[in-house]
Amino acid sequence: MRSFRIGIDARAAAEVLAGKGRYVRELLRALARRDDSHTYELYARRRWDEPLDERFSWRLFELPEAVWHPRAAVAANRSCDVFLASASYVTPLFLRIPTSVVVHDLIAFQPGAKANRRAARIERSTLGRALRRAELVVCDSHATRRDLVELFPRAEPKAAVVQLAASEIFTKPLEPELIEQVRREYRLDQSFVLCAGTLEPRKNLVRVLDAFARLPDRLRADNLLVVVGPDGWEYEEILARAAALGERVRVLGHVPDTALAALYHLCLMFCYPSLYEGFGLPLLEAMTSGAACVTSNVSSLPEVGGDAVRYVDPLSVDEIGAALQELLVSEEERRRLGQDARERAALFSWDRAAAELLDQLGASKRS
Repeated sequence: MRSFRIGIDARAAAEVLAGKGRYVRELLRALARRDDSHTYELYARRRWDEPLDERFSWRLFELPEAVWHPRAAVAANRSCDVFLASASYVTPLFLRIPTSVVVHDLIAFQPGAKANRRAARIERSTLGRALRRAELVVCDSHATRRDLVELFPRAEPKAAVVQLAASEIFTKPLEPELIEQVRREYRLDQSFVLCAGTLEPRKNLVRVLDAFARLPDRLRADNLLVVVGPDGWEYEEILARAAALGERVRVLGHVPDTALAALYHLCLMFCYPSLYEGFGLPLLEAMTSGAACVTSNVSSLPEVGGDAVRYVDPLSVDEIGAALQELLVSEEERRRLGQDARERAALFSWDRAAAELLDQLGASKRS
């Protein structure tokens, strides 16, 4: 494939802790590891602080959202061969060069998902137009592609799947000293169930808390429930339920990736019964770390978990509770699931994702 000058919406690398931010950061790292001659213009409001090589240059526009998109598009039209819209459907509306749109999920279109209202309004009003403008539509999972084609049938011929992977920090062995330091820092002197993700209704944490509250007294006395993740929206009920359970629940907020990696290793099990996911990176991160996992039987999560996790109906507190209880009392089953999870997670790779994405971008440029 000949060399291209590729523009990327890289705002999320410095502006978003999880989700789209992690996607952009890991994609840039994987692209930087490649030995190829493509060059990359990274469009943002501020620079991500990780060093990249000379193939990467930043184009920074410290502008409000409404002005940023047309300004970035004008610059990209002048200097790029193709553009990857990784975090928004607005920029493609102003682009005149071959454009690829990344569709991470269709949360804004899912009844009951309780997406961020402002973001959902923008996505519902711009996705259709961005799809018509795009030469390529990149979906994070086959489930997301199915949802997209169901909503926008005309997008099917140009919709491709490039699956994500866990960050390298979750795949490397951790020093025992670091793990113990994290245990002490967060006062985790008992075994615990871990939940991770932005605090928002879609993560289904209220049902997890209810399920934990219904466990036999002995299990609740012996184990903690630890919740990790930045504040999102409509999380007041989550905090209220957690407070009602007192010291048995620890809500840690956002933690650095090194601490999160240690928590995945320390936990007895990981619980992630989300109502809907476009991919489900926290699940894959926990699997990569060898944690026994409980997750939902909906959307993309079975695609990630395969046969290596325990599935539940996310709407059933009873099913979530039964899975928690079974794994808390069975060390053998936890060990088996953890081993299966690690083997399954090894099938996902950011290096492969970057290679597949570049192949798709090259094909869209030639078409």
